[in-house]
Amino acid sequence: MNFNPSRIEALNHLNNFIENNLAEYSKLRNFDFGPSNRSNISCLSPYITHGVINELEVIEKSLKKFPFSKIEKFIQEVLWRVYWKGWLELRPNVWTDYLVELKKIKNDYNENKTYLNAIDGKTNIDCFNQWVIELKENNYLHNHTRMWFASIWIFTLDLPWQLGAEFFMKHLYDGDSASNTLGWRWVAGIQTQGKHYLASEWNIKKFTNNRFENIKLNENAPPKISEKLYPLNKREFNNPTNIEEKNLLIFENNLSYEINNIKKDNIEKIYLVFNKNEQRSIKLSDKLSKFKSDLIEDQRRRLKDKSINCEIIDITEVKNINNCFALYPNVGESLDYLNLNNLKIPFFFRKLDQLAWQYCNKGFFNFKNYIPKIISSIN
Repeated sequence: MNFNPSRIEALNHLNNFIENNLAEYSKLRNFDFGPSNRSNISCLSPYITHGVINELEVIEKSLKKFPFSKIEKFIQEVLWRVYWKGWLELRPNVWTDYLVELKKIKNDYNENKTYLNAIDGKTNIDCFNQWVIELKENNYLHNHTRMWFASIWIFTLDLPWQLGAEFFMKHLYDGDSASNTLGWRWVAGIQTQGKHYLASEWNIKKFTNNRFENIKLNENAPPKISEKLYPLNKREFNNPTNIEEKNLLIFENNLSYEINNIKKDNIEKIYLVFNKNEQRSIKLSDKLSKFKSDLIEDQRRRLKDKSINCEIIDITEVKNINNCFALYPNVGESLDYLNLNNLKIPFFFRKLDQLAWQYCNKGFFNFKNYIPKIISSIN
């Protein structure tokens, strides 16, 4: 697997998937054939997470090739991340509480042997160990495998889900605060209270084409329990009315300025903001940090080629930028930094998010009923 950090590579990857593999996606998507064979899934998430290509771009290109009914499952999967982000935007304290819990738990598990063996891939569960190696080497795991991994971590190894979520965020090229945090909560059984995901030997064998044998798991564990409730925080996602002759801040989640729905005529200068580990609660691996840095540099080159005035800055320099607004960075590390430093910056939201997030107040099965409306409204 090779995720070259460029928009051109992302578009080539997208076009190749649509032409050669999208037709069979619904039938084959749950199979993990191993890191050397990912033709049954798109592997676009590292690019989508960073906004190098966006969800609408993926959907529109796909619908030019196939009717909605043929690729409905793929479109749903593309929009899962939009849903998770919207859900978290309406309940941002879930992220804040997660970081508080993580900090406390890390101190308790700093020298825990089970935890150290898990992150080193030295457990007595071969498939889990192989996935740890794959995660560190490729910075990617199949979605089905992520569910198995999280379930084994929580229910067989009996480790806190918060540490597992941190481990993923440290390495995954497509890790984002919403999908990762809420996905781990869902497996544990606290996202949808009382409903957890238990990995089973037969399921792993079937969907890995019997690549693993003798998988001893706890297949009868009860769901984890959380007493915390998160009421809906009603929000309006309105854009600033006056953005002319202002500077624009772009964070690591919106690295395709060319196709953003912003009016581009009178932007003074664009600042591409890089958030280094020093300012992060969850420290990224060197490979992941470099991947983000390379994607930002790719956006800088594309802007420069169009003679657009731009510069890469560290997030600590944002306080020095006057008369600015920003493409919304979403609940997560960059927004945390702005809030912690009391930086009041007007945010510009994507049209997709403005429309879709209003339907994220309930579960995904409610959200998916609105997908045709969302797509048609944007188009």
